[in-house]
Amino acid sequence: MARCEVQSYGQPMSARQFLTRRLDALVAVALAALYSLEIAWESGFAGDRLQSFVVALAFCAALAFRRRWPVLPMSMGVFVIEYSNLAPIKALAETGAFLVGLILSIYSIGRYARGRQAVVGVLLVAAAVALAAIEPGNPFSFSDLAFFVVFSAGSWGAGRFVRHRRERERDLLGRTAQLEVERDTRAREAVAEERTRIARELHDVVSHAISLIVVQARGGRRLLDEDPGETRRALDVIERAGSEALQEMRRLLGLLRQDDTGISLAPQPSLRRIDQLVEAIRSSGLPVEVAIEGDPVDLPPGVDVSAYRIVQEALTNALKHAGPARARVTVTYASDAVDLAIVDDGAGDAGADGNGGYGLAGMRERVAIYGGELESGIRPHGGYALRVRLPLPPDS
Repeated sequence: MARCEVQSYGQPMSARQFLTRRLDALVAVALAALYSLEIAWESGFAGDRLQSFVVALAFCAALAFRRRWPVLPMSMGVFVIEYSNLAPIKALAETGAFLVGLILSIYSIGRYARGRQAVVGVLLVAAAVALAAIEPGNPFSFSDLAFFVVFSAGSWGAGRFVRHRRERERDLLGRTAQLEVERDTRAREAVAEERTRIARELHDVVSHAISLIVVQARGGRRLLDEDPGETRRALDVIERAGSEALQEMRRLLGLLRQDDTGISLAPQPSLRRIDQLVEAIRSSGLPVEVAIEGDPVDLPPGVDVSAYRIVQEALTNALKHAGPARARVTVTYASDAVDLAIVDDGAGDAGADGNGGYGLAGMRERVAIYGGELESGIRPHGGYALRVRLPLPPDS
């Protein structure tokens, strides 16, 4: 079934919308009224006013279709000029209304005519210039020809200028919209990749915890009768590991794991290995200082991995974009959270990572999983700062 749009008649059309949609018709009516007044009052139309009215109204009516058929009003303009030359009504092509209408017709050829219509329109403009400059019974004058050439070329050129300007604006808007779509697509892809990476790391955390539970359960079963104390300690380990595994599994199920390939067998990233990370960054050319505040505690595996990855991403961005700079990493352990601060004194924007700013989106994704907070931006005295707060469960 064909779809149709239903206009609501309950909402009145605004004056601006009315003028936009009916502008050409209003211009045609206004010129027709002006043309009619000139024909009615000027003595040059005496005896032929009715015939002049018909020709004038036909020319003005054609102007109402100048956008859709720009050749039509120009054709009528050429007809009026030739009719005025051949008929006894010489004043028909010399009125102010006709002059305004002719300017608008030539402008419309330059503004709206395309393809074959553009070619025909230029030929009609040339014909109008020739007919206006060469009047039967009057001597030919190069000054008259030059006047009409400049007059027509200016109107046609104005139309072409406006047309090219509007086309550039549309192209610019189209490119801007395309860039926004591409940027949004890259942002979604970056977030999806980061979610996949997080899911992979949480998979390793949960797998490790479940493996630990199995090993402790086997050992506790063997020692159940021989050493009840050791069995109790094994049960405590199972309880703690199971609780952590359950929390991480809940987070894991909230993500879509798109790719199971390439699970790393390397040691799990951890803030306890931050010295190794910093040493690698230093060897790449960025001096880094590390400060640990508070008493380090064993973090939940998922929080530990995310904290390490955030520091890694921030230092990598500083290395790429801060220029000659120094960086400082501060890790603050508190009873309810671990706070990270990565600052540099470089001249570049260390937040503009190699992924076009989408690494920051990945960090936000990690922080959001644990209900944390992230702030980033250029420092008042130069450099860049990233501050993150990752909450800890009460029993950490």
